[in-house]
Amino acid sequence: MQVETIRDVLNWTVSFHQNLKDCLKHCSKQNKDERSQMILSYLAEHEGSLERMVKGFENTADEKALNTWCYDYIEKHPIVEHGHCDSPYKELDMSHIMEKTVNHHEQVIELYTHLYSRVDTDGAKGLLDTIKDVEENEIKRMVQTANRFSDM
Repeated sequence: MQVETIRDVLNWTVSFHQNLKDCLKHCSKQNKDERSQMILSYLAEHEGSLERMVKGFENTADEKALNTWCYDYIEKHPIVEHGHCDSPYKELDMSHIMEKTVNHHEQVIELYTHLYSRVDTDGAKGLLDTIKDVEENEIKRMVQTANRFSDM
């Protein structure tokens, strides 16, 4: 995927959530621990929700903001394509599953934070800030729910 504009970043983010959702779902069937299976299934559903939210931004955001170029960051920090799932979660316990998932999301948040610092237009800044806030709030929500799972 060629990433040149904020629209491309949103497309990549949708793809990121979709691939993570599919991988979590796949691994939930392979993990032997019941709690890990539950958290993997929950996280997969949550990733699907994030995927739909980001798609919604893509459909409703201002065209000028979506068409803002973001070459600068992408050239220096290439966006990694997520493709197949090699079952990275199938042997992990709940805490390691959450650690790995949070780390993935922190990388996405870092991307949006950096892009925000580099764009000049208010519309693009607002869009990036909103999506970053959604990502941050949703990862907090996922962690809180995982903590509830571990209390069970």
